Amino acid sequence: MSEVADWLSYTRPISRKNAAEAVFDDIRSAITSGRLAVGTRLPAESQLAGHYGVSRPIVREALRSLQTLGFTQTRTGSGTFVVTSTPSPELHYGGYSARDLIEARPFIEVPAAGWAALRRTDAQLARLLGLCDEMDRQEDPYKWVQLDSEFHSMIAEASGNAVFAKIVADARDALMRQSELVNMMAQRRVASNVEHRQIVEAIVAGSEQAAIAAMEAHLGQVERVVTTIIGEDQPQR
Repeated sequence: MSEVADWLSYTRPISRKNAAEAVFDDIRSAITSGRLAVGTRLPAESQLAGHYGVSRPIVREALRSLQTLGFTQTRTGSGTFVVTSTPSPELHYGGYSARDLIEARPFIEVPAAGWAALRRTDAQLARLLGLCDEMDRQEDPYKWVQLDSEFHSMIAEASGNAVFAKIVADARDALMRQSELVNMMAQRRVASNVEHRQIVEAIVAGSEQAAIAAMEAHLGQVERVVTTIIGEDQPQR
C-alpha cells in the first residue's frame, strides 16, 4: 500500500462545522507526523473531496492555506506536492512576513481609524457603512476577503493621511492573503463583521478614542489567530 493510500485509510469523512479547517488540520497533521513525506504528491481535489465528504471548494481552501504556510507547492500540470514538514517559522505573504504585518499594522491602521473619525467625508462614511452591509451578506470567502481589503483601505483613505493610505495600498495583496488564511482557517468572518461595524460606529460618532480602541481590538484578534495558526508564541513587544 502506498503512503498516500495508507494515510487515506486512517482518515475519516469530515463532520465538523468548519470543514475547511478540519481538512487543513488533517492534512497538516499527516505532513508534520511524516505520514505524508516530503515529495509526496497529494491526491487530486476531487479525490480528497470524496474522501472527506466535502465540496471541492472546501478542499481548495484548505490546500491554498497549506501552500501559504509553506507545506505544499502546486506545480502546473503536475499537482500539489509536499515540500516540507517543518515550514519556516516566518510565514510570508509575498514580500511581507506575518511578523511584518503584525508589528506594523497597529502603528498604521490604529491611528488611521482615529483620524478617520475626525476627518471622514460623508461619501467615505457611506461607503464604509455599505461595506459593512455587504460583508454581512457575503457568503463567498474570497469575495468577502476583497471587501475586507477595501474596508481597511477606505479607513486609511478616510484618515486624510496620504502616508497611511499609501502604506495600506502597497501592502494590500499581503493583507488580503493574511485575511484569507485567517478567515478561512479560523472562521473569523462573523466576528470580523462585528468588529468592523464597531469601528465604523465609532467613526460615525466622530469618536477618535473609540475608533482607536475598536481598531486595536480588531487587530489584536487577527494577531491572536495568526500566531495560533502557525503555532508560534505571541510576538514580544
